[in-house]
Amino acid sequence: MPKYYEDKEPDYRACAGIREDFKECLLRHDCVVKEGKLPSECLKEGHCKALQTSFFECKRSMVSQGVIVLLLRKD
Repeated sequence: MPKYYEDKEPDYRACAGIREDFKECLLRHDCVVKEGKLPSECLKEGHCKALQTSFFECKRSMVSQGVIVLLLRKD
């Protein structure tokens, strides 16, 4: 679940909740914390894969909606 803090500014970007969960998963994973690897290296190893897929799908749906709107405006 997304974690919200009082001192943080609200994030109004698309998929903000999934983005926050994905970021927290990577930064708190043993791969980063204990092994000292970069989050990008941990992603290549398959850590937090479900959240990565969810974030990708969310962003892709935003692009798809934008394309539909552009196509409807052409008519």
